[in-house]
Amino acid sequence: MSGIQLQYTEVGTVKAMRGCIVLVRGFRNCINGQLIKFGYGTIGMIVGFNEQEAQVLVIKETDKIKTGDRAVASIEPFETPVGEKFIGRIISPLAEPLDGLGPIEFEKKMAIFPESPPILVRQPLKKTLETGIKVLDAMIPIGFGQRELVMGDKSTGKTTFVTDTILNQKNTGVICIYCGIGKPRSALAKIVQLFKDHDCFKYSLIVSAGASAPPGQQYLSPYVACSIAEYFLHQGKNVFIGFDDFTKHAWCYREISLLLGRPPGRDSYPGDIFYLHSKMIERACYLDEKRGGGSITFFPIVEILEGDLTAFVPSNLVSMTDGQIYLSSALFGEGQKPALDLGLSVSRVGSKVQWNAIKNLSGPLRLEYLQYRELLRISKLKTSGHSDETLEKLKRGAILTEILRQDKDKPVPQEVQVIIFYAFNKKMMNELSIPEVRVFQEELYDYANKIDPGLLKLIREKRKLEPEIEKGITTLVTGYVQEILGRRVKEEPDKLDDYVDAPVMAK
Repeated sequence: MSGIQLQYTEVGTVKAMRGCIVLVRGFRNCINGQLIKFGYGTIGMIVGFNEQEAQVLVIKETDKIKTGDRAVASIEPFETPVGEKFIGRIISPLAEPLDGLGPIEFEKKMAIFPESPPILVRQPLKKTLETGIKVLDAMIPIGFGQRELVMGDKSTGKTTFVTDTILNQKNTGVICIYCGIGKPRSALAKIVQLFKDHDCFKYSLIVSAGASAPPGQQYLSPYVACSIAEYFLHQGKNVFIGFDDFTKHAWCYREISLLLGRPPGRDSYPGDIFYLHSKMIERACYLDEKRGGGSITFFPIVEILEGDLTAFVPSNLVSMTDGQIYLSSALFGEGQKPALDLGLSVSRVGSKVQWNAIKNLSGPLRLEYLQYRELLRISKLKTSGHSDETLEKLKRGAILTEILRQDKDKPVPQEVQVIIFYAFNKKMMNELSIPEVRVFQEELYDYANKIDPGLLKLIREKRKLEPEIEKGITTLVTGYVQEILGRRVKEEPDKLDDYVDAPVMAK
């Protein structure tokens, strides 16, 4: 008798269906998030109830639900399987494999709606998450445990910020999760191919509820991604999650809420949409050393319409995150990639998570860039001649703009960024033309590895500018610049138009 396990269950009857919502009567006890089984593998979750009936969100429907069908409820919350074997896999929000590689062994199950870690078990953010995106690492630093919103119009490179950050985590020990919400199958296929090409599946996994997935699965997908991340968090590991995107998640929840008969508010969104997202965002954290010192970092993406930052969902998310990255469609159209607007982008964590070397070198860059923008606006009038000093400032501004440009899928290690920004600050690139600055950056890593491989290791180890490091960078860059200058076929004097017409980073 001691081996028998008793389980309390209740049986109800389906009263009516409203799309993905099923009304069930006959339950005497209910809890939100409770698992409901309809038979033949069809499952749902209670999302609301009153004295007469329970409202069940259908998560998986293998057989059509009809009026009068039995619904079985056990007193257990909706949980998701988690474990080490999920790394390298593509799964649905039900933890079912989508990659055709067979079933996944799980180690245990975790609740998908747990309480977020309280303040007393957290510690201040102090370690940098190296994104490999120069403009982020230099001017908008990201720390482990931070929540940084990525916002912009359609097709402005929002997903690239997430994928580049994931590519840059190779050999860092950071576990990465890409959470696709309502994405077309073709968009997911591009992400999968990118991960395969760069060998990212060794430390990454994908949780996907595509555009054709039921609303219940799209609603649950970010929660499932968080629960899998928390499994690794409690082992003391660092986890990065990119949510692509919360706009689709909000649309899905609006559809569910309207089917539930809840009163619509602004833009027809339900009143609890803020609570829905803030409860999830608060699960990002950096635990103290007594609890392993693990962290979860979030990059939620939200799509805006025609640059409207005051829309309901974007303004909600801005208020609950630690900063935002704003991408401008106008800059993207000009060919400035990443199309990041420095005037509207911010990291509220500040420079305390940056490498000391990056902090010292990047401090004056934003001010210098803004001054260049003002000078550029005046110079475009061309009403009079320009002094040598003006031409010099325009050239430095154009070089800075070129430095902040970056192709997708090509993250730059921070030790290389230190060399680039050091060379700019010391005016060691002033002799180079804009195309030569591009070549300087593209070939710098290989050149440094060939000439002085120990320098890159020393920069990463020290993370600050010591006399030995400065001497090594000066010698390396001086020789490299001379080599690039030696490739010139002929000397051409600099023209003002080369710098006045250079693309810009902010309006």
